[in-house]
Amino acid sequence: MNVSQQHGPLSGFTVGVTAARRADELGALLQRRGATVLHAPALRIVPLPDDSELLAATRDLTARAPDVVVATTAIGFRGWVEAADGWGHGEALLDRLRGVELLARGPKVKGAIRAAGLTETWSPSSESLAEVLDRLLAEGVDGRRVAVQLHGEPLPGFVEALRAGGAEVVLVPVYRWLPPADLTPVDRLLDAVVARGVDALTFTSAPAAASLFARADERGMTGGLTAALRHDVLSACVGPVTALALQTRGVDTVQPERYRLGPLVQVLCQELPGRARALPVAGHRVEIRGHAVLVDGELRAVPPAGMALLRALARRPGWVVARAELLRALPGEGRDEHAVETAMARLRTALGAPKLVQTVVKRGYRLALDPVPGAGSKYAD
Repeated sequence: MNVSQQHGPLSGFTVGVTAARRADELGALLQRRGATVLHAPALRIVPLPDDSELLAATRDLTARAPDVVVATTAIGFRGWVEAADGWGHGEALLDRLRGVELLARGPKVKGAIRAAGLTETWSPSSESLAEVLDRLLAEGVDGRRVAVQLHGEPLPGFVEALRAGGAEVVLVPVYRWLPPADLTPVDRLLDAVVARGVDALTFTSAPAAASLFARADERGMTGGLTAALRHDVLSACVGPVTALALQTRGVDTVQPERYRLGPLVQVLCQELPGRARALPVAGHRVEIRGHAVLVDGELRAVPPAGMALLRALARRPGWVVARAELLRALPGEGRDEHAVETAMARLRTALGAPKLVQTVVKRGYRLALDPVPGAGSKYAD
């Protein structure tokens, strides 16, 4: 099937998104570049009005004032002030916040700040934390004490960038991470990763990675998940702290220089096409991607069984691969070699160029690899 003459750098690839927050934004960025997105939030975020970490952060900030406070969500800021009130630290906290640079991510946060009797120093028109980060880094944060009100997941790259700039960062956690209430999407994502039905996984927080592995452990899939991430499925992390959660398990990761979602997607746009195998076959240029094939630059969707056969043939391009071996490569537990013939016919139709795969009577099939000038032929066993 001809999908389209026009395709993005991620067309033909499937990318898993594990984020709970900003998943729609990340998914849209990926889809805009052609990716198929499989979203499975690996954690959920719930308020924690009496958490010991929040109490400790509040006491710390009232005892020693920060230079800057970043308020990221209205509900989170209100929850912090209300919790401080309940502990008897409300007035002390508000007094501290009156004397610092108070940055609000957007209009809702500004409303919460003003409802508390405070006035924000500045707020970006874009409602983007990226713009807040740009402002802070432009001002210079080296040696400054910056309090950041978290909204569940650690902000993708935000805290890492501040610390890299020399800031002392005080985290104000107003929510708790818990496993997702509905585990079905996570289980579906785990099954897809282990079956190599996903080409890359994105991680915007260390807790999401930990939660995914915790669920894999519950299902007895830790070994399969680790093997997939080590060898076949690319792990893309928003920053080094997130990456560490995977690297400690022996999983290599890629990450952008700037700890933000846009650059994270750009890394995938470079890495995934770079991993695709391109071969000269029967006078055509064939590039094998996750669930599709580029034939002379034209994107062709291929069914899973066809992709399995094509990958088996591409491991030894030009050489004959026996039907029995191709049968083992097919998904499922089929034992009839007729299944190979059926899947092969569908593969040829999907590719739109039947001569790419040659039938070798009584022996099997091979990719019709174009010979390299001056090299010996590989077209026989």
